[in-house]
Amino acid sequence: MTDTIPTEFEVLDERMAAIGGDTRIEILYTGTRWGEGPVYFPAGRFLVWSDIPNERMLRWDEMTGAVGPFRLPSGYVNGNTLDREGRLISCEQGPRRVTRTEHDGSITVIADRWQGKRFNSPNDVVVRSDGSIWFTDPPYGILSDYEGVAAEQEIGGCHVYRADPVTGEVRRVADDFDRPNGLAFSLDERHLYVADTRARHIRVFEVQDDGSLAGGKVFATGGEPDAYDGLRLDDKGRVWAAAGKALLCYDPDGTLLGRLRLPEPTANLVFGGPKRNRLFIASATSLYSLLTNVTGARPVWATGR
Repeated sequence: MTDTIPTEFEVLDERMAAIGGDTRIEILYTGTRWGEGPVYFPAGRFLVWSDIPNERMLRWDEMTGAVGPFRLPSGYVNGNTLDREGRLISCEQGPRRVTRTEHDGSITVIADRWQGKRFNSPNDVVVRSDGSIWFTDPPYGILSDYEGVAAEQEIGGCHVYRADPVTGEVRRVADDFDRPNGLAFSLDERHLYVADTRARHIRVFEVQDDGSLAGGKVFATGGEPDAYDGLRLDDKGRVWAAAGKALLCYDPDGTLLGRLRLPEPTANLVFGGPKRNRLFIASATSLYSLLTNVTGARPVWATGR
């Protein structure tokens, strides 16, 4: 039998009162050193996530509940996502690159340098409907050997990048971050949300037709202990952010609606399951799951828009 803990929603705005689900959160697995990057594969009904310090990726099977290795060693993979062909896109902090796992299991390097210099340690990644790949590059994987390989910065800053799906060109699209981390597109892909962990805020940019970003105003600010990490949106445009021992839920207008409290520091989340209403949460030592009345945002290429 799967272990559970009580579900604890903290309602800060009346709009949060309509959000709910199971009365208990399932603990699907315990044993990671720092869980990250959950990604759900609809075709196979399974979830893959990263255990960065142990340099491995794990696989949870929705049909059986079994957990086993997915990739070992993993290259200290952090964030993961799927592209429109259902291929795995990963941020490898060890080799300091972004890769794609092809359907035959081979790995293609998407980006490992900008202007001839190696990245710090790509952290989190999202794919737009045009196939472009957007990722953040803080230094966590080169600060020590704990989550990567200790090394010096070559670029000299922590930025946000876009890899072109046709030419492979890597463009720096934002260069005024301290520790860029989680990122997510709005439902119409006209805006990009990016968390800055050290600055303790989430910013929102306007995505231009040429793939550049404009604006960058602060969308939300978190005080102690709300240091933002991974981001996801639901189908109402609400922004869900992993921060401290909670998931924070924001209305599209920037209002903090409430928190889903958790017993340990939490890194990232993803909506999955056949109806995209199962919330998976990667925390320090455990993978959690909660069936909710909230539906995760469907990728634009799957909506017909």
